[in-house]
Amino acid sequence: MFNIKPSQRSGFNLVLSLGLLLVIWQLSASYVNSSVLPSPTAVLLQLILSIKSGDLPYHLGITLSRLIVSFLLAMLFGIAIGLLLGRHKKTDDFFDSWLIILLNIPALVTIVMCYVWFGLVESAAILAVVVNKLPNVIVTIREGAKNLDEELLQMAKTYRFGRFKTLQHVVLPQLYPYIMASARTGLALIWKIVLVVELLGRSNGMGYQIHLFFQLFDITSILAYTVSFIVLIQLIEISILKPLDKRSRQWKVN
Repeated sequence: MFNIKPSQRSGFNLVLSLGLLLVIWQLSASYVNSSVLPSPTAVLLQLILSIKSGDLPYHLGITLSRLIVSFLLAMLFGIAIGLLLGRHKKTDDFFDSWLIILLNIPALVTIVMCYVWFGLVESAAILAVVVNKLPNVIVTIREGAKNLDEELLQMAKTYRFGRFKTLQHVVLPQLYPYIMASARTGLALIWKIVLVVELLGRSNGMGYQIHLFFQLFDITSILAYTVSFIVLIQLIEISILKPLDKRSRQWKVN
């Protein structure tokens, strides 16, 4: 019997799963035989053409830059506010209703209001994405802050670590799993919001292009652009977020 490592088994399962998906897609496209459902081959050819023309890399880069800026801002402010609420019960009780309201406002409403209030400008687009993601980060980090080890905090106080040193060596390591959880879930959510923001009020980016393809009823190009962005997000997930998440679990074990 061959000794298959867990990582190899996981890779094999991934290839098998994606292969099955492509087979189902191809069979469905052959059965429908319509431009409404192009085959994987047609989408791949369109993807290659879009890359060669330079259109896809340009718009993909624009969307990625908006995603990164919005993601970093949402995480930065979300961690700070979530930590504050988690460590101060009276403040948390006072602002809890605000969080509930923000969590239940539809993303579309927030986007439209930001464009109405601030105009069809880049800052309004970024703000709309941040406002939609921020409450989720705050809630996750708040729960982590409530579960901080009080004995470790007391030890830091006894040894006079100071606020910055306590934050760096005591608080953040314990919050790390919560930060990674909000980061991984947030990445999947935030890029979808970015596309809607671009569709409604920007003149470039993946969302803008998809809107144009929709007007032309070009399903092949829509799928080609979608596949490219999914691949990019998966690369970020595999190369950056998964290793960081693994590190967070190692810290917890140690």
